[in-house]
Amino acid sequence: MCALNAFPVMLTFDIDAETLWTSRDPKMASYPVALSQGRYGTKIGVPRILELLARYQIPATFFVPGQTIERNEDLIKTIAGQGHEIAHHSYSHRWLDTLSLDEEREELEKGITLIEKVAGYKPRGYRSPAGEFSPHTLELLLEYGFAYSSNFFDDEAPYRHVLHGTKTNLVELPFAWALDDAPFFLYSIRLPGRVMAAPSAVLETWQREFDGLYAANKCFVLVMHPQIIGRPSRIQILEALIRYIRGHAGVWFARCDQVVEAIKDTL
Repeated sequence: MCALNAFPVMLTFDIDAETLWTSRDPKMASYPVALSQGRYGTKIGVPRILELLARYQIPATFFVPGQTIERNEDLIKTIAGQGHEIAHHSYSHRWLDTLSLDEEREELEKGITLIEKVAGYKPRGYRSPAGEFSPHTLELLLEYGFAYSSNFFDDEAPYRHVLHGTKTNLVELPFAWALDDAPFFLYSIRLPGRVMAAPSAVLETWQREFDGLYAANKCFVLVMHPQIIGRPSRIQILEALIRYIRGHAGVWFARCDQVVEAIKDTL
């Protein structure tokens, strides 16, 4: 259970932009139509999300690859300036299991430097690209002073990671694929079998997930991507979900770092 007097709800956004394609295959840099799907996230999706969050006065956490920051520095500064958290999502969005230790360290350091530049602080949170760690990731996150990770699927409430048999200071904010927009909506004409779900079905899934987690006093971490959730039909379900959650007593919409700060001494 989450040791708070309020039930924490964390809306999080991974601004992968073009890195979702270029990180998997460098040749995709020459595919302008494919990359335009990622640019939609920074051009249309993020402003639409920021307007919604401002209207409901909700702070959120944005996990941003370093390359996205380099290409959209003013936009990321705007996000930070509106009171949202900027957290680490690698530099290039390359999958960690394809990197050497030195390459993974370089990805971390580049991302940290860029976030410090645009947000004015070192990132406290980390979400890996493609949702996987290397054998070195936990040790690196501890070495570089991260306060939390939001990657694992093994619980429904925050906990501290254990490394080499010792409980660490690194807090995990777990989520699940059912609370991620990508499995429902990330479509590709090059990958047979991928279909898009109806927004109404996704809203029902997220509401039912909230109901169960709220009843058990766990926590709610929703993972979204601006190029996906920023579409008109999908931003409507996010707004409907916000309104639904607000109809419950004792709910706290918060940034990930705010939740970690509030609960870290109780874990």
